[in-house]
Order: sequence, then structure tokens, then C-alpha cells
Amino acid sequence: MSEHSEQSYFSLGLMSGTSLDGLDLCLSEFIYESNSWKYRIIKTETIPYNEKWRNDLANAINLNWSELLTLDYKYGLYLSQVILSFLQNTEVTPDLIGSHGHTVHHKPDKGYTIQIGNGHQVALKTGVDTVYDFRSLDVSKGGQGAPLVPIGDKLLFSNYNACVNLGGFANLSKKDQGETIRAYDICALNTVLNYLASLVGLDYDENGNLASSGKDIPNLLEELESLAYYSETGPKSLGIEWVKSSILPIVNNYLKEYPLKDVIHTYTNHAAKAIARELPSIGQCLFTGGGAFNNYLISKINTYNNGKIEIPGDQLISFKEALIFGFLAVLRKRNEINVLSSVTGATENTSSGVIVSKNDLI
Repeated sequence: MSEHSEQSYFSLGLMSGTSLDGLDLCLSEFIYESNSWKYRIIKTETIPYNEKWRNDLANAINLNWSELLTLDYKYGLYLSQVILSFLQNTEVTPDLIGSHGHTVHHKPDKGYTIQIGNGHQVALKTGVDTVYDFRSLDVSKGGQGAPLVPIGDKLLFSNYNACVNLGGFANLSKKDQGETIRAYDICALNTVLNYLASLVGLDYDENGNLASSGKDIPNLLEELESLAYYSETGPKSLGIEWVKSSILPIVNNYLKEYPLKDVIHTYTNHAAKAIARELPSIGQCLFTGGGAFNNYLISKINTYNNGKIEIPGDQLISFKEALIFGFLAVLRKRNEINVLSSVTGATENTSSGVIVSKNDLI
């Protein structure tokens, strides 16, 4: 173990998002003093997925149970290799690994959520205590198993009125009356924008250049905004299944008659409106995630919102989620609340995640 006080932890957070950009790693120190948490980011890196991993992860939703368990094992080995390489030239040895894994199925209404990336393999190969499967306990208690980031927003970023992540999905956490945190998925974002960009050979729509060259399709905008999810209240979350069943059929239908630049323009506008509607009217809003680099998207959100949007430095934009998964592992190790029932809808707050101690595997 690294030398530090009992109130300080070195933790490595891993995040693989639904947009399949790659694996984010964030090694940080978390310090608890004067009844509050502080963090210090030590090292970050994004490892892009090669074509095989991108295809394997994208196709995982179609696998049978035996095939999925095999992929879970192989992906766990892959995570271990990436971690060992990442730590090779790092002076600090982490006390913990907080691994989100890669979401394949997220169906809380049916009682399950599945993230692959075998935590036992990660702990065994790296020799570091590993926390994984952060969502299942909350789902078993009637929750959505999402979002998980709000506890980090509450304890690490309390100076903001709202924190918005622009990733595969746009989601936010914001302060309600008092210190109550409300959080939920707003809409599908980069999962759809990256799909549309891929149709013209792009990994993503850089700076929203493609979207900014198009124009609105009023009927498409109306159809998107009439989706039932947007009128739902209470804790709610989205998964890739919803994108495939509810969004892609709509946009693919319009692609038959309209230029792609108009479709991606309309979807970007739709997402900007959906996000702006949910922002508090006063106070600072912190925006992170890959979509924060999309200048056109940010400009459209600003058009529809009167609040103050803060875009931090590139490191925090890209690695805030990975940072917080490292933090969730610390809270779990301390047996402290790391999932809030006020945002997931579960019957109670939980200290969630399966802990695999390296000592148990020797």
C-alpha cells in the first residue's frame, strides 16, 4: 500500500461509455479532512478501442449467455493489461480500482443490469483491490441503477448548482430544495450523433461542423420531442436498447428523404433543447463529457438557456466520470453511501459494488 494517512486514498477509476470511444483511466488521490472530500488528479489516459474491441462490445447485446460470459472474461483480461501498462511508469500505486465495466444490458424494469469486465480477473492480474458491479444492488432494491455520478457531484463538486455530463447519453444532477440531489438521463446524445457521423466515415462530428452545415427538419424535431420518455417523471434512465428501439428507426426513416447533414443538425438541436429545459435558471452549471467539445452543441444550449454554463479544462471534461468511479470505490471500501436513492428511486441509499480483495485471490 502507498504511504499516506488513513483519510487519504489513491484510487484508479475506469469508465467505458456507450459511445465506444475508448477506455478512460483516471488515477487520483482522495483526501477526507474537515468533514469534506478533496481530490487531486495524478494521471489520466484514454485508450481508444481497436476495431475488434469496438465491434465486440457493440455486438455484445446480441450474444447468448455463454458467449457473454466468455466476453466478460476476455474483457476483464483486457482491462488488466491496460491497467498494468498505464501504471508502468507511474510512481503511485493505487490502493483501489473502481471499474465501471462496459454496459451490455440495462433493464432495471426487469430487475437486472449487466456490465462486463470480470472484476476478479482485474484484481488477480493487477494485484490491486477492485470494486465493480456498482449498479446491481440498487436495481435489486427497486432502483434504476443509474445515475451513479451524483454522489460525486454532491461531495466533490458541491459549488455548482448542476453538473451535466454530455456522453453517450446526456445526464445531469442538480440541487433541489435544500441539499436534495435530483438526477436522471435527459436524452441520448453521442450514441446517436456518433452513429450519424459514422455514416459518412467519421468517428464523431468534430465541433459539430456537420450539424452546423445543415438545417432543421420540423417534422423530425416534432417526432423526437413527442417521445414518451420526455414526459415521464421521477427517477428515470436510458440504455442503448432504447436508442435502438426508439431513436434509430426514426432517424433512419428520415435519412431516406433528407440529407444526413439536416438529420444530424435536427438531432443536435433536439438534444440542445432537451438539455436546456432541464437546467436550473440560476447558478453555475458544470459541463463535462465528450459533448462539451462540440462547440455547435454548446452554442445551441446557450441559445435556449439563461443559466451560466462553465466548461472546465480538457482533463476534467474527459475524465470526470472515471474520476468519480475511483471515488465510488473509496466510498464502498469505507462502507459509506455511494448510490443515492433520491436519484435512482431505490427503497434506500446503498454502499454498492462488489469488492474483490487481492488477498482473497492468493
